[in-house]
Amino acid sequence: MSRRSLTLVLLACLAVSLFCNIYPIYVIRAFRSQGTRELALALMVTRFRPVITAVAAIAAALALIGYWRAQPRWWKRLGATAGATLVVVFAFLARVNVYELMFYPVMHPSFTAARDVKLDGSEMVLAVSIGRDARAYPIRNISYHHVVDDVVGGSAIVVTY
Repeated sequence: MSRRSLTLVLLACLAVSLFCNIYPIYVIRAFRSQGTRELALALMVTRFRPVITAVAAIAAALALIGYWRAQPRWWKRLGATAGATLVVVFAFLARVNVYELMFYPVMHPSFTAARDVKLDGSEMVLAVSIGRDARAYPIRNISYHHVVDDVVGGSAIVVTY
């Protein structure tokens, strides 16, 4: 293969790996409405990105070997090595569930008496009442975490939005 072809393979692997990691995060993020098609594509990319990025990493490594053999200039070799290294890094990042990092559950929520709370008049809450115990969870706060683990009236509950 020519140096130009090997460079294009490396760049294609880098672009595919970057897309597989960035696109789902771009589409599935808080406070953004998603279209049906773009959400379906983002979920499909999320499902297959470990395999796609692994194939891209292997292809990038093979292209890098060929490039090193064909390119005598050390600084161009260094650039190709950096690109191939990024593809491998993206392959590892594809295995990290960023949504677990972004939307971690609230394990020990704190509460204030209703008379002392200063919420906006239009603030929406999820309310739970079990026995004599009652809680209100502001949706604005829950939307950052998506899950709140709590105990209300002696019962363990999970509040989600």
